[in-house]
Amino acid sequence: MWGSRLADMDHLIIVTGGSAGIGRALLATAPQPSHRITVSRRDAQDVAPGLIEADLADPTSWARVGDVIEAVATEREWQRITLIQAAGTLTPIGFVGEVDPGAYEANLLVNAAAPLALGHRFLAAVSHLRCRRELVLLSSGAARKDYPGWSSYGAAKAAVDRWVGTVGAEQRLRGGARVLSVAPGVVATGMQELIRETDARDFPEVERFRQLHAEGALLDPAAVARALWSLLDEDLETGTVLDLRDRLG
Repeated sequence: MWGSRLADMDHLIIVTGGSAGIGRALLATAPQPSHRITVSRRDAQDVAPGLIEADLADPTSWARVGDVIEAVATEREWQRITLIQAAGTLTPIGFVGEVDPGAYEANLLVNAAAPLALGHRFLAAVSHLRCRRELVLLSSGAARKDYPGWSSYGAAKAAVDRWVGTVGAEQRLRGGARVLSVAPGVVATGMQELIRETDARDFPEVERFRQLHAEGALLDPAAVARALWSLLDEDLETGTVLDLRDRLG
């Protein structure tokens, strides 16, 4: 379906949320040569020739996305297939019972349900392949720390970490794909801009993030992306859950 554009490319890279933030940086710094595809609501042709247009807050899109991933993964004999799930949202920031319920449910779908559902479909699609297969889910320090105002986000990332640990154990027994969870740290993206603009009533720790920005302590997205690609060249055991800041110093 992707035609002659696949010629002479042996590494298939699929990144969810590739039109902005860390996802975009991952596509821009991806190993070459490679065929890059993003799953996104917006196009990003300058960093990814392929687009699977989808709103991951809509569960009806997951089967279609999974079908396209399966089709392109089996269209030719790849030497390496990498799916990185970088799509995520902090909206709405605020206390449980006070924010819009529809937005809260969309947050849970994007951050918790979609990564697990797509991960399941990806592993099923590539289970019979002999090439190197990698599934990476982006996590957060919020998975291990209570941030009032981020209940859905933190719970979703904790679910991601537990899923990766469990599925990694499964893949060691049967499957052989490498499944990782990586927390990238505090990165200079639009998500951080949203945090700094939030009222302290909705996010009591907002001043800490404003201070990190003022001190120039936010990580550069391209540097984070390059560190993550380097990480994938290491011999990490499937099921590993780690914080990239431990590697960046």
